[in-house]
Amino acid sequence: MNTLILGSGGREHAFAWRIAQSPLCDKLFVAPGNAGTAQVATNLSIGYNDFEKIAEAVLTHEIELVIVGPEEPLVKGIRDYFQSREDLKDVLMVGPDSKGAMLEGSKDFSKNFMVKYGIPTAKSETFTKDTFESGLQYLENQKLPIVLKADGLAAGKGVIIALTLEEAKIALTEMLVDAKFGDASSKVVIEEFLTGIELSVFVLTDGNSYKILPEAKDYKRIGEGDTGLNTGGMGAVSPVPFASEKFMQVVENEIVIPTIEGLKKEGINYNGFIFIGLMNHEGEPQVIEYNARMGDPETEVVLPRIESDFMSLMIATAKGELSEADITVSKQHAVTTVVVAGGYPGDYKKGDIIVGYDSVKDADIFHAGTKLEGNLIVTNGGRVMALTGMSNTLERAIQKSQKAAHDVLFEGKYYRKDIGLDVLRY
Repeated sequence: MNTLILGSGGREHAFAWRIAQSPLCDKLFVAPGNAGTAQVATNLSIGYNDFEKIAEAVLTHEIELVIVGPEEPLVKGIRDYFQSREDLKDVLMVGPDSKGAMLEGSKDFSKNFMVKYGIPTAKSETFTKDTFESGLQYLENQKLPIVLKADGLAAGKGVIIALTLEEAKIALTEMLVDAKFGDASSKVVIEEFLTGIELSVFVLTDGNSYKILPEAKDYKRIGEGDTGLNTGGMGAVSPVPFASEKFMQVVENEIVIPTIEGLKKEGINYNGFIFIGLMNHEGEPQVIEYNARMGDPETEVVLPRIESDFMSLMIATAKGELSEADITVSKQHAVTTVVVAGGYPGDYKKGDIIVGYDSVKDADIFHAGTKLEGNLIVTNGGRVMALTGMSNTLERAIQKSQKAAHDVLFEGKYYRKDIGLDVLRY
């Protein structure tokens, strides 16, 4: 089957890496891809939001399956676009329509959805520019710290944890009055702050049946000990020790099943991944957020642990036959460390030559912000590569991942040296 993956990050390289190994895959394309995807697939220099160019490529290359990596094309309605065209409506796709993608595209929608279907989550209220004064009043009566979330997509920057009332009021003003995140913050969700350990649970669904994929824990902040600014993710670990069978049973019964059933009741035929960001709050799972796609860098530890043919899972999902598919998961530990450009998540340089990756023998390299310039691989983003080590012990998986991160070299390179250590201590 000719397949197209949309996206250019580590998640998409991990997809391509696994799909290229499948006997079910004939030709594999990635749009726009990166230097890593170029090693296992044909990159097409098409932006993942350029629906018309994507459609053209699908017809030209006789593509039968499209897998959508990032959230933006989903929220913008790529599935709806394909469904609206007679020449494309039979192309298989993994990724929800724009209505389903609202789980990620609107924090307000997802919070209302959780409340409606009894899914455990932190209490919250939503405010707009018109109800700004009520929002300030609401903050006066809340416990600190408090969380403020831009309603729409804000490239991972739309969440602010305010430690003081003054900080919270400034944040609300910047978001609603000054439109700090543009349209994304035309609504702001003010949410109770939950304490505990975060966990990401990934569900693959064809709209009726579902499979729970390996869980993961990621590391959001730039600095060791979870300090400093939020990033797209500095590393990840799977499995997660506190996600015991008993805990995961509660997650399935109280969160996964009500989510799938709720989508059906809303008339949403959801096909694709649901990423459930959880907090283990006093031993009970609480949903922090939904995403309508796989996480990055979590994909780089989840996929290496899936032993079944990933391509067959994708086809079964797209065809609505997931109930017939089997999924086997490795008991091994996977740890990924992300190497980033100096200055990230602030301003950073692109175009630095990357060396040392050919000496990495004991880990898988997933390219994120890279591109080819002639025979050279150069940096092309903030998060440059994710290095995944696997082993029967967590300690050894950490060592493999960290050694690989140490060996990959480019000017200004930075990575966290504490990925997985908290899990090891747990």
